[in-house]
Amino acid sequence: MRLPFKRTAPRTKRARKPKPVPSPGHEPLPITGRKDADVVTGHSDRLRWGSRSDVGLVRGHNEDSFLVQAPLFAVCDGMGGHAAGEVASAIAVRTLSQLAPSTADDAILGGAVEEANSAIIESAQSGEGKEGMGCTASAIVIDKNHMAVAHVGDSRVYLMSGGVLVRVTHDHSYVEELVDAGQITTDEARVHPSRSIITRALGSDPDMYADHFTLEVRTGDRIIICSDGLSSMVPDSSIESIAVSSATPQDAADALTSAALEAGGHDNVTVVVVDVTDDGSAEKRHQQRKKQALVWVIALAALFALAIAIGANMINSSWYLGNNEGTVGIYQGLNSEVFGIPLNHLVETTSVEVADLPDATQSQLEQGIRTDDENSALDTINSYHEQIDTQRSQASSVASDVKSTTSKEELNNDSQNTEGTNNLDTSQQSSAATEQPEGRGE
Repeated sequence: MRLPFKRTAPRTKRARKPKPVPSPGHEPLPITGRKDADVVTGHSDRLRWGSRSDVGLVRGHNEDSFLVQAPLFAVCDGMGGHAAGEVASAIAVRTLSQLAPSTADDAILGGAVEEANSAIIESAQSGEGKEGMGCTASAIVIDKNHMAVAHVGDSRVYLMSGGVLVRVTHDHSYVEELVDAGQITTDEARVHPSRSIITRALGSDPDMYADHFTLEVRTGDRIIICSDGLSSMVPDSSIESIAVSSATPQDAADALTSAALEAGGHDNVTVVVVDVTDDGSAEKRHQQRKKQALVWVIALAALFALAIAIGANMINSSWYLGNNEGTVGIYQGLNSEVFGIPLNHLVETTSVEVADLPDATQSQLEQGIRTDDENSALDTINSYHEQIDTQRSQASSVASDVKSTTSKEELNNDSQNTEGTNNLDTSQQSSAATEQPEGRGE
């Protein structure tokens, strides 16, 4: 990120708030989010949080700093070049750790952000860091059902309630002003060449002021604080989907960071996720959820084992007759498959030809003819043998009858032919006898 060369719009100078004083019970927190401490997760009575900071895939160092000091959480995105940006964000986090309220008082939280601005300017002038270094700041304090928010720059605070994600902060950036004016869309703003120009930041103006307000939060709400390394790479719709589908705050922080890296990781990425829990025993609830999950796993495993046992029993106690490559086979199991795996095996082959059986029986064999057991299957096979033998015997008897009838007909025909021949001979002899006396008289 970088500051514009001149202010884009004049503003009315506001009276300075009284300087905040350290809140009771707040101790300075070591700067987290640096090299070897880029993940911080934990819980308190009503809150559960997770966080991750990553240098990204392009930058050589991480200028982001973040703070998890329940009920205070913050993300600061540094700018100003090597060393300067991370110094500025570290100073901002340190100042917030010391001066932020322990209750949801947005005016005091806003004052703490403005004091961080003064501390950065003074440090630059004294030689700590560089002139022109600065950072953004997005900070929240959650107290019971209220959340105080203080904000400067283009880091963001999102609130997800009932599965719906809403951005509650307004970017102090050039492209956000274009969006407000209706000149570009939010999607166009994410890829606009001037998207890194911010119009308000810590370290740029002694009279800088922070936006601050208070919101109501409820049990089950999830809050996301992030640098623009996430919001400039991942659209809000995807942030919502990931936030909804992530079981824990740390899961959400990890998944959102990964999404930014997969989208290119052009900037440092820092994400803090906070869940509002329902009572004062967050850890007990977490352990209870783990136990419930374990119970479900055991129950599902038991049901799976029971299903396998029932299936195995059905397979072992089921028998049927089927077509085994043209002959009748005896099978144990079910005449079906699961994922291409047959639920049966061939127990015994037989000599019964399927083609010798009636057409209806052949069709039934294709589907499988259920039997009570192996002995019942053998009895059915024997009945098929008897049926086929009977059919063959009947066919043989019919053939014999046909042959006998044919022989008799042939015999009768021969007899008739012989009788006709004899009659013809007798007639011829009588005719010859009659003609003879006439010859002698002449």
